[in-house]
Amino acid sequence: MPITSVNSPIPLHNQIVKNALARLSHLPRLHISLDMDSLDPDAAPGVGTPVPGGLTYREAHLLMEIIADCACVGSIDVVEINPILDQRNQTAKIALELIASLLGQSIL
Repeated sequence: MPITSVNSPIPLHNQIVKNALARLSHLPRLHISLDMDSLDPDAAPGVGTPVPGGLTYREAHLLMEIIADCACVGSIDVVEINPILDQRNQTAKIALELIASLLGQSIL
């Protein structure tokens, strides 16, 4: 179960992203750097530094959708994909899906 704040049923990481976006709202555009090894290795096995307990597939998509809602993305880079360690191109496919979510596509 996701960690929530005491006063809200919204997962804490969602609140953190929304607070960060609010603090950056004075900027016309943001650069988003998507580090694929922030995802759990079960979701993204082909990364440079696997992090057990990282973001799930759904959490990563939700975060990208929250950022997309601000309509403030000016540029994106994706890092830490290692095709040698990837399994059937799974990590690269997830990266493309996350970019689509960041650009406004919803997975629901």
